Order: sequence, then structure tokens, then C-alpha cells
Amino acid sequence: LSLTAVSHLYGEAPAVLGRIGDIEVTTEQLRESIAGIEGASTNTANNPQALGQYARALLLQRLVLQQAREQKWDQEPAVIARMVRAREAVLSESYLESKSKPDASYPSEQEIKEAYEANKSKLLIPKSYELAQIFIESPESADPAAQAKAKSKLEEVRKQLAAKDADFSNIARTSSDEKSSAENGGKIGWLAENQIQPEIRSKLPDLKLKAVSEPIRLDDGWHIIKLLDVREARPPTLDEIRDNLFASLREEKSRELRQNYIAELLKKHPLAINEIELMKLAK
Repeated sequence: LSLTAVSHLYGEAPAVLGRIGDIEVTTEQLRESIAGIEGASTNTANNPQALGQYARALLLQRLVLQQAREQKWDQEPAVIARMVRAREAVLSESYLESKSKPDASYPSEQEIKEAYEANKSKLLIPKSYELAQIFIESPESADPAAQAKAKSKLEEVRKQLAAKDADFSNIARTSSDEKSSAENGGKIGWLAENQIQPEIRSKLPDLKLKAVSEPIRLDDGWHIIKLLDVREARPPTLDEIRDNLFASLREEKSRELRQNYIAELLKKHPLAINEIELMKLAK
């Protein structure tokens, strides 16, 4: 018996996660629904916001389904035909997936190492920068008074940074308008070169380590950047890319098995098209 069945035997009602009208979705129903989604990630299952969005979508879907059944929409000939086609598509695709699933032991550690050595030069990790910032909010669309206030704040921050023994982290905590990084002393963390806005990226090569940039104007305001560290472009280590290689090799093997299975099917059951009838249909 499942845990849900056992709880029913002992009279425990399943926990209701959400409700819309007289329709309820329990925690167990949501869990089962997510488990059936192709490509559903662990991040979704562990993310309260994502789970909440999915629960709302599921409840709304069930409400629409209820309305459709009340109107006997599932008895419409065109709808029946669509449901049959959908069922056939799901059944055939599910069967193909079962035939193209690699063995659980694939890839082996040796196969992962061989793939790594063969592709190491192509798997380049781009140059990246560890940055901190002080951000003064001042949108281009702001009124003149707001822009003047931001400019005044910017000048005050510049004075603080120019002072002897200025502490960038403390100034960021008290003055930066970007709260998430401000709480961390202005630290943004590591960013790949292509993740950094061009206006900021162009200034980085001229900055020495631990140096602070002049204010950089973007559409949202002023950014003062501190360069904490630099990593040059390099091939990844095997440990850094092992999970991605594992998934990539299994996906590639799955495609290969799928193609081989279809090829064998076509050998046993040759496919033929009546070109004359096809032309009639096209007209």
C-alpha cells in the first residue's frame, strides 16, 4: 500500500494544498502531477514559488475541465477525434521512449573520461570576473528632481570612496540601492564575460584588481564597480563538467537507440506512399 492509502485506512484526510470553487488539489496530487511532467526539475519541486504557480495552473485546468464535462464537451465528435489522436501520440511517444532509454550503467566512468578528453578543447569556460558594486538608482525616465537627488547621492558616495581607508563594503551596505548585493557588501559574485552589460564590460580590462571604477551610467542608474578577481578563459576540469557530460552522453545514446529502433521497424515494415493520391490531397 502507498502512504496515501495507509493514511486513508487510518482515517487521515490528505492535506489540501489549494482550492477553487468545489475543486481541491491535495499535496499528493500535486506531487504526482509534477512527477509526470517531462523534464520537470528538482529545482521546481523544491521551489515554493514555482510550486505555487503550478498549483494555481492545475486548479484552473481542473475548473475548465469541470465546465467542459458539464457541457458534455467531451462528447463532441471533433473533440473525440482530437482526444483519440492525442492518446495515440502519447502512447506511441511513450513506447518510443521506453525503447530508446539507455542502460542504467551508461555511461561508464571510462566513457565519461574519454568524452571529456575528446571535447575538452571545445568546452571552454569563458573569462569571468568577480565583481562588487554600488548602485545609485536613477532611471533615464525619472523627473529632473529625482535625477538631481540621485546625482547628489552619487557625489556623496564618491566622496566617501575617495576618503582615506574607505571601506567599499560598508559604503555599499549603507548606500547601494540594489538591496540584495548591498546586504553582501556590494558583492555580485562571479559573472562570465558575456553576462556583463557591454558598458560595464568595456571598463573591466583597464581596472586593476581591487580597484574601483568611475560611475558608469546605464538606463537604470549609476553603477560603481569594484573588481575583486579575474579568471581567464580555460577548459573545465572533469569534475566541473561531469554532470553535464553524463546527461549529454545519455541524451545522445537515447537519440541513437531511437533512430536504430525506427530503422529496424522500417526494415521489417517497409513504408510506401501513393504519390498520385498525395498530389490529389495537396490540390
